[in-house]
Parts: sequence; C-alpha cells; structure tokens
Amino acid sequence: MEKLDETYLIFDLDGTLTDSAEGVIHTAQFMMKKMGMEPWSDEDLRFMVGPPLMNTFRNDFGMNEQEAQKALVIFRSQYFNVGAMENKVYDGIVPMLQALKRKGKCLAVATSKNEAAAQKILKHFGLDIYFDVIGGDTEENDRNCKAKVLAHVIDQLRIKPKEAVMIGDRHHDVEGAHQIGMPCVAVGWGYGTPEEFLECGADFIAKTPADLAGLF
Repeated sequence: MEKLDETYLIFDLDGTLTDSAEGVIHTAQFMMKKMGMEPWSDEDLRFMVGPPLMNTFRNDFGMNEQEAQKALVIFRSQYFNVGAMENKVYDGIVPMLQALKRKGKCLAVATSKNEAAAQKILKHFGLDIYFDVIGGDTEENDRNCKAKVLAHVIDQLRIKPKEAVMIGDRHHDVEGAHQIGMPCVAVGWGYGTPEEFLECGADFIAKTPADLAGLF
C-alpha cells in the first residue's frame, strides 16, 4: 500500500467522522414546514448531507436569495438546538484518530456546516480533543464552499496547501481541495460512491477507517 507523508490531515465532518444524515434530514423537513413547503421524504433529502446549504437552497429548492437566507436562519437554529445531536460516530473513527496521532499527525476539521455546530458535535462525542483546528462556515465570514473553509483552516494552521491532505466523502471535498492545490483522500464509508470519486478525480480512496490510518 502506498504511504502518504503529509503531516497535516484535514477531515470533513458529515459522512467522514460522523453519520449526520438523520439530523440533517429532520432539520430540512422542519425548515420546509416553516417555509410553507411540503416536506420531502427522508430518501429525497439525503443529498443535503455535506454540500453548502445556501447552494442547496438556491439550486435544489429553487429559492431566491431572500428565501434562501430565511431558510438558512431557520435551518441553523433548529440544527444547533436539535439536529446536531441526531448524529453518531462511525465505527472505527476513534481508533483511526488515535493511530494517526501516534504517528505524529496534526489533525483538523474543515466542514461546510456552521462552525459552532461542528464544534458542538465534536465536543459532544469527545472527538474535539484530536483536532488542532475546527473550521466551518460562520455568519460573519461567508465561507460558502469547501475551498474557502479549507483556506481558512490552512491559514489557522499556518501552513501551505501542499503540506496537507483533505479527507472527505463527497465530490465537494475533492473539488475544494484541488481548487487550492491540495490532494484528497475519498472515504468509502460515507455518502459518496466509487463512481463519484472517479468522476471528480479523487487522488486516493480508503475503504475503511483502518485503511485510512494505514495510508500514513
């Protein structure tokens, strides 16, 4: 197996560290009701896990800018108070993080979800202790795509993109990493598919958390 030598490993959250589908879907259905919409089924809303919310509201729900901003406020409030806890850590994640720390790796998180919600989730599950930086979107800073969040995390770590590798489960992670000159490992236990990884040009694929730890 090929070994990667990057010291800085930047993880996505949803679909990579935790299975957040239930909370995201329930929150989306709550938002739709509040917006006067007929809620979609759980299956029809699974696509919402991972991508930036504003893009989803505009492109998939057909909202205008004012509607999307209103939906964002509703979604974030409900998710922070309720949906964030409808979540679970994937099997094998803690041993993987421990193994990577023993190998001297510096770990961080870059997520498209609200930064405060991400910090709350990681602290709730006791995962925050493994990460030097937890970066996400904020109301003050419009980090509306993965590339912007990654740039923020890279800045916080005070490193160059070529010193790090992104680890995520969707094409947004791969594309965001490539936009700033960073390789990406796609993981096989999240919401992405092998076809998606091939199409977006993932640099490496790890089928299990143990496989990922073994890459380094």
